[in-house]
Amino acid sequence: MTAAIKRNVAPEILRTFAADLLTAGGFTAEQARQTSGLLVWANLRGAESHGVLRIPRYIEMVKLGIINSDAKPAFKTEMGAIAVLDADRAPGAVGMLLAAEKAIKLAGSHGIGWCSARNITHAGAIGYFAQKVAEAGMIGMVMTASKPLMIYFGSSAEGVSTNPLAIAAPTADPDRPIVFDMSTSAAALGKIMAARDAGVAIPEGWGVDASGAGTTDPKAVKSMLPMAGPKGAGLSLMIEIMSSVLIANPIISASLNGTDGAAFNGLVLAVDPVAFGDKAAFRQAVEELAQAIKGLPAAAEHEPVLLPGERGFAEAAKRTQEGIPIASGTLANLVAVATKYSVPIPPSLR
Repeated sequence: MTAAIKRNVAPEILRTFAADLLTAGGFTAEQARQTSGLLVWANLRGAESHGVLRIPRYIEMVKLGIINSDAKPAFKTEMGAIAVLDADRAPGAVGMLLAAEKAIKLAGSHGIGWCSARNITHAGAIGYFAQKVAEAGMIGMVMTASKPLMIYFGSSAEGVSTNPLAIAAPTADPDRPIVFDMSTSAAALGKIMAARDAGVAIPEGWGVDASGAGTTDPKAVKSMLPMAGPKGAGLSLMIEIMSSVLIANPIISASLNGTDGAAFNGLVLAVDPVAFGDKAAFRQAVEELAQAIKGLPAAAEHEPVLLPGERGFAEAAKRTQEGIPIASGTLANLVAVATKYSVPIPPSLR
C-alpha cells in the first residue's frame, strides 16, 4: 500500500465544518458543537483514528437510530459520591461530558466522585474527558465499554471489546496535565479505520481476518487482538464489569447470549487532592515526579523521554500553527457528506 496525500486545514475551520456536517446529518447544534470539539481535539493530538473520520459513521448512526438526537439525558440515582446517568443514547461526547461534570461536582463535595453513564454511544478519545477532570485540578479516570470486537485470549472468537482506559493528573502547569489514554486492544479500532483512509498497511499483531489469520491489510481485519495477550483481555473484561454490569446494563454477556440490545456505557471517576492534603503541594509533587522521569537517560539518541500525553500536546501545538493534516480518503468521505447535505465546503478543503 502507498500513503495517500494529505491536506492541511486550520483547527477552527475543521471544527466549524465538522459541526456543520453533524448538524446537517441530524445532530442538534449543541450536540454537534460538543462532538466536533471532541473529534478535532483528537485530530490536533495526532489521533486521526478518533477524529473527524468518524463523522460519516456518526451520521449513519443517527439515521439507524443508534444515536438519539432527541435524547434527554437524566440522572437516575444518586447516593453520596456516586451518581448514575442514563444518557438516552445521546452522542458520546454529550453523555460523557455530563458524566465528567457530575463527577467533578461530586468530588468537590465528597473528595471523590463516581459517575456511571448508561446508554451512551461511541465516546471517541476518552482522554478528552480525563483531561477535563485534570483541568479542574483533580485526578480523572475514565473507562467505556462496548460490544464484542476483540478476540478473548485463549479463544478463537470475539469475547470482549476494545474497552479503553484513560487517567489524567494535574501538574504545576494547569494547561499541561499528564494524560494517559490506552485501548485494551493491541491498537484502537479507529487506527485501523485511519489506515484504511490513508491507504497504508497496519503492523502485525493488530488484528485477524475472517479466517482467524493475522493480517496487515486494514481492509481485511475482522477482529481485534488484545494488548499484551491475557492482560489486555482481562483488563477489558474488568472494565465491562465496572462500567456495565455494575449498573445493570451488561453488554458483553447480552451479546454473547443472543439478547443484544444494550448501548455503550461509560464511567468517570474524579478525585480531589484536597481530600488527601494540600492541593498545591500535590501538584508540585507530581511535577517533581514528572521531571525525575524526564531526567532518565534516553534509550535512543535524540529521542527524549516523554510523559503520557506529552507527545499529544506537542503535536497539538504544531498542528495549531501549521494546520491539521487530513488524509485524502477521509477528505473524500467528508466532501461526500457535505455534498449530500448541501453543506458549504471550506476553500482549504476543496
